[in-house]
Amino acid sequence: MKTGWWQVFNPAIYLVSILPGAGVWMLVRPTSNDQTALILGTAAVVMLQHAINLLNDVSDWRLGADVNKLDSWVRFHHENLHTTSLHGGVSFLAGGMLGLGALFITGRFWILGIALPMIALGYLYNAGRRPLSYTRLGEWVTGLCYGPGVVGCLWLLSGQPVNMSAVLAMLAFAALAMSLLLSHQPPQIESDRLAGKHSFAVRYGARQTCRVSRGLFAIFLLACGFALWLSVHTTTTLVVFVLMAVLALYQTMQSPLNPKRILLPASTVIVASLAVFLLGA
Repeated sequence: MKTGWWQVFNPAIYLVSILPGAGVWMLVRPTSNDQTALILGTAAVVMLQHAINLLNDVSDWRLGADVNKLDSWVRFHHENLHTTSLHGGVSFLAGGMLGLGALFITGRFWILGIALPMIALGYLYNAGRRPLSYTRLGEWVTGLCYGPGVVGCLWLLSGQPVNMSAVLAMLAFAALAMSLLLSHQPPQIESDRLAGKHSFAVRYGARQTCRVSRGLFAIFLLACGFALWLSVHTTTTLVVFVLMAVLALYQTMQSPLNPKRILLPASTVIVASLAVFLLGA
């Protein structure tokens, strides 16, 4: 069965890479040059995520997980692992070039000392016969890459010092990424178990996985709210954030839990708050 572009490409899933950039923008109020660098940096994260998605499908196909997944990039490339890996490699290279462009604009090449180890972790998440995604470390690696990795590097790219708002932002988006990953796991428990994957859902079951996913989403909202409060935003921005956060938490508590119930409410909260902030500014 042929898999088309419209089936395999899921734009919503890339919100997990776009939202950290929007969150950092709202918290640090970047200057003109730093705004361009922040946009390029966010685009780099999106391309790197795309590469990891491709390489993850290749890894799962080789190891026997998700072979029945209809929206796999491997199926899109007619089950040609070499072509799928090449696609991932090109996306990885594009992300690297965009990231270097952001560093060139700001001159802060020392950020590579933090970014490169995180990129290496992202690569090891899918690489080899025993990728990190197949171990008990998979969820923690995801949180580390999106928290200190993505948010931390974007924050430094903006030229702002690391303060409590930065720490809270890193915690928030680490929790969001882990919540999203867990929400994706329950339907795949049996295939993951057969493939030897030690995901959280395989170890603790669907009910506990959904409970922890919702808890992590609540941590995301709380950490974001405190970060906004510390950044001395207007009362209007904070009120809008709190109202949207309550609505988002309610939506996430509905069953069944799935990635859309995590990403879409999170996007509503960040986009609404950012819009109010920009209008106020």
